Amino acid sequence: MKLLENKSAIVTGATRGIGRSIAVEFAKQGANVAFTYSSSVDAANALEEELKSYGVSAIGYQSNAADFNAAQELAKTVQKEFGAIDILVNNAGITKDNLLMRISEEDFDKVIEVNLKSVFNLTKAVIRPMMKQRSGSIINMSSVVGLKGNAGQANYAASKAGIVGFSKSVALELGSRNVRSNVIAPGFIETEMTAKLDEATVESWRDGIPLKRGGQPIDIANACIFLASDMSAYITGQTLSVDGGMLT
Repeated sequence: MKLLENKSAIVTGATRGIGRSIAVEFAKQGANVAFTYSSSVDAANALEEELKSYGVSAIGYQSNAADFNAAQELAKTVQKEFGAIDILVNNAGITKDNLLMRISEEDFDKVIEVNLKSVFNLTKAVIRPMMKQRSGSIINMSSVVGLKGNAGQANYAASKAGIVGFSKSVALELGSRNVRSNVIAPGFIETEMTAKLDEATVESWRDGIPLKRGGQPIDIANACIFLASDMSAYITGQTLSVDGGMLT
């Protein structure tokens, strides 16, 4: 029995890195997957085909989660197309790193809008159908940086810490309807983004992690499968750090 058999999921920001891995592993576990992307049409088409190869329905939507109306529209379309929304993974995010003295107001606002407001937008869009069906799992992607801060990332840390408080509040509001809300806080995960860093920097990061290695996107995807499935039916309002022990 596949863990997500007959469930339908929305995964935002899914054409690369962590989001892509989540979408693929969800499909392998039997979930129908609606995913969003901002600009990479070719990557979205390739992902759609790959997901379908696992025998599930899959549709990519070019949609901006940071736009409130677009998020409402997306949820309506997915509900109509798939018949249900059982799982929401708010994964889309950006960084615009700089020391506080140098962060522009625009760079602060943009990071909050894409990382935090998008979580509000889509969560608000899916809670009505989830409450109606009296089941649902919302998984919000924070970061180790949201839990401990990081010099040069005040905007990013604020957005990711905000996700934790938001998710706990949603868990309290929707628990009686059997809708769960949890957070995953990835540590140093090796993706296309980190591949651009020089090897010495990456090595020093690995050395500071108790497990002595960076995480892989599949490490986050596996945690998502657990929180999306009935295996975690009695877990809500929690933050799961997937960080190799960084915050221990």
